[in-house]
Amino acid sequence: MTHDVLVVGSANADLVVSTDRRPGPGETVLGGDTVVSPGGKGANTAVAAARLGANVALLAAIGDDTYGTMLSASLREAGVRTALVRTVTRPTGIAYITVTPDGENSILVSPGANQALDPAAVEGALAGVGVMVASLEVPLPTVERAIEVASAAGVRTVLNLSPPADLGARTLAALDVLLVNEHEAAWLLGAAAEPARLLDLGPRSAVITRGAGGALVVTTSGITELAAPSVEAVDTTGAGDAFAGALAAALAAGAGLEVAARRAVGVAAISVTRPGAQPSYPSAEELPAW
Repeated sequence: MTHDVLVVGSANADLVVSTDRRPGPGETVLGGDTVVSPGGKGANTAVAAARLGANVALLAAIGDDTYGTMLSASLREAGVRTALVRTVTRPTGIAYITVTPDGENSILVSPGANQALDPAAVEGALAGVGVMVASLEVPLPTVERAIEVASAAGVRTVLNLSPPADLGARTLAALDVLLVNEHEAAWLLGAAAEPARLLDLGPRSAVITRGAGGALVVTTSGITELAAPSVEAVDTTGAGDAFAGALAAALAAGAGLEVAARRAVGVAAISVTRPGAQPSYPSAEELPAW
């Protein structure tokens, strides 16, 4: 079976609580009602790409529980192919999320079933794939193997380095696109480093997301700054995943990196105006002509 996009990553249930402020060490703060919604960086990325019309499959692991059932239903509803989603004995991963009135969030992830996605799961999954995008809420050896196999097969490789982790030089050199936010770029390079130095790590190109500041596209030809539309943020949860999914969908459709990143900026901007992660992602018909 062929896919425009294969996403290798996590699938979590998001347990979201709104609060006026985040608790400090040893402090209890009252929040609003808990809202449960489908999430996880891998599942979010896949849903975002599928809603934009890409033929997407997700390689992930979920538990045989209520949260796993919710995630499977959400993926299928969005049009994501789920044949590669494994059901394992560990509980479905959960992300505990607090959201403050400015739309910012803090997240604690309990990986659960995501930790059962081993490197062997990658074998045979990349036939006919155009773009593979991976993120790091699953075991690092699985991500490294996925990038290795995809690169050897001529599949375009995108890594959303979130949460940040140490990758070997061989893995970084196999990347077509390294996708990071400003914090992850600073973790890789140091706070004062030039963005162009990301390419010194090995990837052929890089994209740095900057929230309301848009994004930077880094190639051997230079750095292009992409502005974001002005919006009123309600919830930033999953905005980076919306960007990753939109970027992968556009690349799979033949767009150049700058065009794909510009489209991804617009998709991420729409997503922060709505609550939740997957429920906030727009369809292609909802995109204005940014």
